[in-house]
Amino acid sequence: MPRRKFADEEVVMGRWPGSVLYYEVQVTSYDDRTHLYTVKYKDGTELQLKESDMRSMSSFRFRKSSSSSGSPSRRSGSRSRSGSRSRSPGRPAKHRRRSSSQSREPKNEKNMIGEPNLIPLKLNENNTNQYNGEPDITEVNYSSHNTLERQRIESERARERILERYNLHSRKEEKRTEEMYSEERIFEKPKPVVKVCMKTKELEFGGKIGAFLMIFLLPGTVFYLLLMCTQKDPSVLNFPPSLPALESLWETRVFGVFLLWFFLQALFYLLPIGKIVEGTPLLNGMRLEYRINGFYSFILTAAAVGISLYFEMEFSYIYDHFLQFAVCATVFSVVLSIYLYARSLRAPEQELSPGGNSGNIFYDFFMGRELNPRIRNFDLKYFCELRPGLIGWVVINLAMLLTEMKVQHLNMPSLSMILVNSFQLLYVVDALWNEEAILTTMDIIHDGFGFMLAFGDLVWVPFLYSLQAFYLVKHPNELSWLSASAIVALNILGYYIFRGANSQKNIFRRNPKDPKVAHLKVIPTATGKNLLVSGWWGLVRHPNYLGDIIMALAWSLPCGINHILPYFYVIYFTGLLIHREARDERQCKKKYGLAWEKYCQRVPYRIFPYIY
Repeated sequence: MPRRKFADEEVVMGRWPGSVLYYEVQVTSYDDRTHLYTVKYKDGTELQLKESDMRSMSSFRFRKSSSSSGSPSRRSGSRSRSGSRSRSPGRPAKHRRRSSSQSREPKNEKNMIGEPNLIPLKLNENNTNQYNGEPDITEVNYSSHNTLERQRIESERARERILERYNLHSRKEEKRTEEMYSEERIFEKPKPVVKVCMKTKELEFGGKIGAFLMIFLLPGTVFYLLLMCTQKDPSVLNFPPSLPALESLWETRVFGVFLLWFFLQALFYLLPIGKIVEGTPLLNGMRLEYRINGFYSFILTAAAVGISLYFEMEFSYIYDHFLQFAVCATVFSVVLSIYLYARSLRAPEQELSPGGNSGNIFYDFFMGRELNPRIRNFDLKYFCELRPGLIGWVVINLAMLLTEMKVQHLNMPSLSMILVNSFQLLYVVDALWNEEAILTTMDIIHDGFGFMLAFGDLVWVPFLYSLQAFYLVKHPNELSWLSASAIVALNILGYYIFRGANSQKNIFRRNPKDPKVAHLKVIPTATGKNLLVSGWWGLVRHPNYLGDIIMALAWSLPCGINHILPYFYVIYFTGLLIHREARDERQCKKKYGLAWEKYCQRVPYRIFPYIY
């Protein structure tokens, strides 16, 4: 087993990935399995380097001190090289002596030629066309590499031309050698850094025990809330109702309807409509392609629902078997999660998730071990993220609206039900219209696809996000027009903040010179990305989360204030966003170092202005 060369806390020179530049770094840890060092740069940036990309400080000091008078090692190397070229076995000894003496003549002239300087260079702050967000996996400084590479090639060629005048090889052979050498340099291109997915060390959700408990806690929460909504007094202070008989929780026909819905959305996803875009770089430097056609799938689904209503299909069937649908979706998500974990055991290391590779079966099963599981071009995680659950949420809301009219004997839906349906429809349509933006979220670039996302996408979103509409079917709440207007204004405010912040971020990411964002102030970082410190992102660090929470409150207010049950979504969503914000803080601090500390000083509030 190879021994490590550099100790923890040792200061050495580390090569910046993808370039020939070396900087002072401090060794923080070493992985015995991958043989990679974790090093920290002066600006706080942490990267993982191979031992071949690290040099001791003494070797750099030696080169620096000898560069002014000509490197001894360079001169001796040139001498032996020249001598080896002149000592042909077929040449007499006098020719060898003559060649040896002549090879020393151009020494002074050679030393006048500029050689590549290996003195550590200061890392400049780059100002590139990127924005702070979820961290990119590979960041390579190609411009610095190409500039120094050209300088080195030119100095080598100049040295070869001088040595050629004193060389006894044939001109034709020397010319052929030089052509091969230059051809080699021309086609030499910097290779992207390929990183190996490290073992997950920072565990979330209470670690291994917490993840194990969440596998049972999440389905239990869904069934508890749905059962409470069906009670005459849906107070959370009451004892939970008894579970129905097991045989009544499962119906093959309901499971068939669920599978029909799932595969119908899969068919819409596979249709060759919509543009194809590339995602963020993966650990191996590649970018996956995604077809952006979620909004078209929504239109096709709306057409299918309209045809069903035309033929008088009873949508109240969804309400009558709502708990059974939730059970079917839960069983399907568990089976899907088992399949995802099993296939991840054969996945290459660079395709694993950085957050679900702990080695513990329960934690990795919950978090998701494989980052982007695909069946050919069918991306399972990306499909489940927006299609069956999110579009299903709208269909369930519509079914609750129609059921309310039937149960309450109304000629038209109540104002409360109309507001809930309208607000949540706007949210879903916005997500599908801006589908491309999801490719830079934590769910896509960081979280693996396991039980957490599978259950969240297929069960939690459609069956708990529609909790307000489900609640209103048997617990109507009459709203005055004044109250309704205030709730609408609150939702508009939340959506304005949410959409304005996300749009500002996306425009800046695509083109920082766009007139809409060119005036914004930024803090450059050592990774080449910029941190916005003005506009929406100068108000709080996560203004999009603030808009989310305000909208969630507006969705719950139409249900009245008699019970806290409809406000579960607000409580859950606030806790979820605070958890995500804390995770973002840790990762950004590790990635951007001192630049992130400056950003936090400029923007002290995280989600709520002047509060948090």
